[in-house]
Amino acid sequence: MFDSAPDVPILPGLAALADRYDAFIVDLWGVLHDGVRPYPGAIEALRELKRRDKRVAILSNAPRRAADVARRTAEIGVTPDLYDHLLSSGEEAWRSLKERADPRTAALGRAVFPLMARRDRFMLDGLDLAVATRIAEAGFILATGVEGPGDRVADFEATLAAGVARGLPMVCANPDLEVVRDGVREICAGALAARYEALGGEVRYHGKPHPSIYRACFAALGVADRRRIVAVGDSLRTDIAGAERAGIDSVLVTGGLHAEELGVAAGGAPGPRALAAACARAGHLPTVAVPAFAW
Repeated sequence: MFDSAPDVPILPGLAALADRYDAFIVDLWGVLHDGVRPYPGAIEALRELKRRDKRVAILSNAPRRAADVARRTAEIGVTPDLYDHLLSSGEEAWRSLKERADPRTAALGRAVFPLMARRDRFMLDGLDLAVATRIAEAGFILATGVEGPGDRVADFEATLAAGVARGLPMVCANPDLEVVRDGVREICAGALAARYEALGGEVRYHGKPHPSIYRACFAALGVADRRRIVAVGDSLRTDIAGAERAGIDSVLVTGGLHAEELGVAAGGAPGPRALAAACARAGHLPTVAVPAFAW
């Protein structure tokens, strides 16, 4: 954290900065769509980046495998011809549990207690795991998310406390605290993980802002000069912080997750003071800001 932040340049759109970069790492939810439909101008902006031969990788904290994210994203309107690669935190988590290359992951055991929505159950497919129905039977917890906007972190308190009491590590497949789906906020797995840590539990995260997902992104993009790579996202805590850790520039979409905090409507531009104050509170500073992912 820092007490104050300098004013962040607020540009009208991507056209003002596109020539600076060869590759764009683009967040999905809150930047390209709201969980139901694409944001105005987003599809056109992706097409323009492709027309200019920019490399585009979608990097999502979705707690699902990349193929499933791509399929759902295409249904919303963001089709594979608009980007070069799609990476997800869920894919990274799944591969970690499948390959067990990390000694810490190898030591987790096979009995998993899932904290996940019914729609995410396929995250267990292809893994040599036994689903524990009680915390007392589990070797670790896999957190992917909740059923919907009616769920609260407090609803899971007893389960989380029991996991901590047993010393179970948690694997978090989505570090986001919350998401806005069609204008309604709902908690994500990151909110459960944060509470688990507050209770004294151990959490192993996959996705933004953690470095391993960016290394995979860089490898996919194939752009050696990181000064020519920029990350675009709507979360100071994950997108902008992740870019900082990875050593690349970043663009904050102000009309996304922070729109309410900044006092703007979706796609709106905040005042410089409001934006600087939000950055100071978060302790993360984007290179520039834009109201929306639009050309």
